[in-house]
Amino acid sequence: MPTWTIDREPVTGADVDEVMRQYFAEMGRRVLGRPGTEAEIRAVLAEDPHTDLRPPDGEFLVARGGGGEFLGCAGLRLLRADPGTAELKRMYVHPAGRGAGLGRGLLLAVEEAARRLGAVRLVCETNTQLTEARALYTRHGYEESAPYEGHGKADHWYVKALGPG
Repeated sequence: MPTWTIDREPVTGADVDEVMRQYFAEMGRRVLGRPGTEAEIRAVLAEDPHTDLRPPDGEFLVARGGGGEFLGCAGLRLLRADPGTAELKRMYVHPAGRGAGLGRGLLLAVEEAARRLGAVRLVCETNTQLTEARALYTRHGYEESAPYEGHGKADHWYVKALGPG
């Protein structure tokens, strides 16, 4: 039985910017082999902001422990250039939430949210160094694909057809 809950929260919540900094700091360490600089984090957020992970065309899901502490998050947005397609964004499990099935829980919650928004397929991207993410996607029916619109900087792209919930 999970010791966490996953709920929709505003992507503009007070602690979201700090969570995004933690996310990008980890991505920097794992993908670049060094912490990202403040300038790099600002540039990434300017190029690919998370503010569109909100209704009506997106959602931001947050996992919290029994005491309300942040354990993870994931967002999605509908891709305007590809009707019926949603994109998984900013999936992150805080070290305190790892090893309890939270990644799987967030992924399933995102898939359900995508269906609610009318998506029939879900796409995402990741890098070679993020082996846990790649294994999670494959384990849950995602197949490697070609890069999708506007996302050529990753190493791996995935797609999954969403059947009924």
